[in-house]
Amino acid sequence: MDAYLAIVSKREVRRYRAEPLPEDVLTRILEAGRATGSSRNRQPWRFILVTERARLNALSTCVSRPSNLLASAAAIVIALTSPEAAFDGGRAAQNMMLAAWALGVGSCPNTPTDATDVRRLLALPDDVTVATILSMGRPAPGERRPPRAARPEAVLARIDRRPLAEVAFRETYGDGAARA
Repeated sequence: MDAYLAIVSKREVRRYRAEPLPEDVLTRILEAGRATGSSRNRQPWRFILVTERARLNALSTCVSRPSNLLASAAAIVIALTSPEAAFDGGRAAQNMMLAAWALGVGSCPNTPTDATDVRRLLALPDDVTVATILSMGRPAPGERRPPRAARPEAVLARIDRRPLAEVAFRETYGDGAARA
């Protein structure tokens, strides 16, 4: 799948098939996060891959939507070595979710509600903050799936998003749609 199609077709997946993800797929997803650009190339992230069922279950109690993690095949906790690096953490999360989507893996970002418990469960140092927790797995029946062969224009025509003319402007705010 090309990058543009992955971007315009990516949807959150919250229900997963009960099957593990192959190690090479997990490695590629983590590499996509590692390859992300960051401010001054500081690379302020640390990725904790969680695949053990007991730890996934315990981690599910630390997010706003436990069911996302309870059924997932894996979770990736994005921890930051600098609390000012939230934007860089978001960039890494998006890269990993797009890579996962292109590999046929669904994902969803989860908001941590109890950083103290996450810190304890994962043995995180005190100076590390938790940015987000990505749940991942092969989409369950009925869930959205990455398109095998689709035109980006067809995908864009079906998504529930505001028109480009409403959200993108040229030169000044509200001054006509930004078109090349």
